[in-house]
Amino acid sequence: MDCLFCKIVAGDIPSKKIHETDDLIVIEDINPQAPVHLLIISKEHFLNLNDCEDPALMGKYLAAASTVAKKLRIAESGFRTVINTNAEGGQVVYHLHIHVMGGRQLKGQMG
Repeated sequence: MDCLFCKIVAGDIPSKKIHETDDLIVIEDINPQAPVHLLIISKEHFLNLNDCEDPALMGKYLAAASTVAKKLRIAESGFRTVINTNAEGGQVVYHLHIHVMGGRQLKGQMG
């Protein structure tokens, strides 16, 4: 498969792994947009949020976000989770992943 994140999950491309479960890995983003910028990546390949209809897996994504936010001490001050879906949603790598960002005041409030 020619998917960047599948290659990272397989260990073919090195990454700085922060956390891992049976279903997910959490790595540091190589182009961080905040002092803490992590990617939660499923070990199973889904193109995007539209491609994953597994509510249990989505719950595991959010649980992992909370776990790593606590581990990196950004949970109390606050963090943002983002899922980009398809081109107009800003998706660049077509493998479902969640961005976890924090470590400073984030701009562009969303409600």
